[in-house]
Amino acid sequence: MNYIKESLSQVLGNDPTRPSKDEQPEALKRIYERKRNKLKKADLEAIAHHSHFMGKWMKRRWITLILVNLLFVISYHFDVQLVEGALTASRVIGFHFADLNSALQVMLAFKHVVLNLVIGTATVFVLWLLLGGRTFCSWVCPYHLLSEWAEYLHLWLAKKKIIKNHVFHRKTRAVLYVVFALLALLTGYTVFETISPTGIVSRALIYGPGVALVWVGFLLLFEVFVSRRAWCRYVCPIGITYAAIGTLSPVRVEYNAETCHHEGDCRKVCLVPHVLDMTIRGRAHDVTQEITADCTRCGMCVDICPTNSLNFKVKGLDRLL
Repeated sequence: MNYIKESLSQVLGNDPTRPSKDEQPEALKRIYERKRNKLKKADLEAIAHHSHFMGKWMKRRWITLILVNLLFVISYHFDVQLVEGALTASRVIGFHFADLNSALQVMLAFKHVVLNLVIGTATVFVLWLLLGGRTFCSWVCPYHLLSEWAEYLHLWLAKKKIIKNHVFHRKTRAVLYVVFALLALLTGYTVFETISPTGIVSRALIYGPGVALVWVGFLLLFEVFVSRRAWCRYVCPIGITYAAIGTLSPVRVEYNAETCHHEGDCRKVCLVPHVLDMTIRGRAHDVTQEITADCTRCGMCVDICPTNSLNFKVKGLDRLL
């Protein structure tokens, strides 16, 4: 399977490519054959993890996300000037950082390229090129953390059958990406930045709350009562930008079909479960397979997997994190 091609296809909202039996290597076929009629429902329930709260990678991710945003807050309020600005555009110890999607919106709106913006985007481009996937979303974005907490409430309400989750087509995000770009180009106004909860929450943390937080509250309520993680899954173009860049990253999550029991806990906790389609029995392309760049690299699947079949890997170093 062509990793880059498959990654970009999924980023644009297409379903994962499923191999035919003829395309699967013999080693993988033998693995599936050994498992046939041997993995009973009782066995799967016995090994399944029913609690994934505060796993190893979740702790690391939450701490990192909180510390990154706290740096902006502390620097501003104590006038340290080590970190200036907000997540959309900042300067860290003299180095310019600019969110790639925000920079694109600004350039389209004002039809002008500023040198600092080019320097800032180059810095961020290299950073997320190395880390890969949609790492920004789960490790830095403050709205992601709020949405994650809202998700626990959504899942509890759904379990009690008080609400029902509604899903939308994943290609909606790609369509909206183009719409937001055209709006910036035609109106001369950065429309997406006005409604982006990432920027709104970041600025509210640093400079104080404003009326824009009402919009963020509405989004969270929608995600609690209507659609699980709706903004991140179906609207936000930031994920598309970073996922496209992240296709070349050496940091990836690797799946091992031989040890997998296919109990499905990983897909239940995943923000983007389509990237774990190969964990369904019979759908892997090879014995080991890398998760595509549409993955947020949150590590929840790694935390919850009872058989250690999912792990972070640095490509080229032949070792797991």
